[in-house]
Amino acid sequence: MIAIGSDHGGFALKAEIKEHLKSRGAEYKDFGTFTDESCDYPVYGNYVGTAVASGECEKGIVICGTGIGISITANKVKGIRAALCGDCFSAEMARRHNDANVLALGARVIGTGLALMIVDIFLNTPFDAGRHEKRIDMIRETENK
Repeated sequence: MIAIGSDHGGFALKAEIKEHLKSRGAEYKDFGTFTDESCDYPVYGNYVGTAVASGECEKGIVICGTGIGISITANKVKGIRAALCGDCFSAEMARRHNDANVLALGARVIGTGLALMIVDIFLNTPFDAGRHEKRIDMIRETENK
């Protein structure tokens, strides 16, 4: 299951992504916001990060205007490796090399078509492990200090 959440700036893009996920047969859980009224991105970054870190959801997608604030928030949750991606290559490498478990998108930065391509790449790309596992372990060590 995929956790998804956004603030008001990402609300419309989140709706497009949910439709896309539904068309692919992918299960998701929407953690809000549920309107386009102004709200605070840290709330939704925390909800999604917590759902992924706890194992309730396998991966997450967070969206705000730039993707910056909500990715910072998600990364404050222990066990989360959120990657802000604005291109397909970054999305692929975030998964292959960094085992990113949350994708962050900036709704005011990229268009819907590109966002959907990034989502597909992020969700379909495996972690390469191998030499990259050592680096993920180093991230975990830093997180546990």
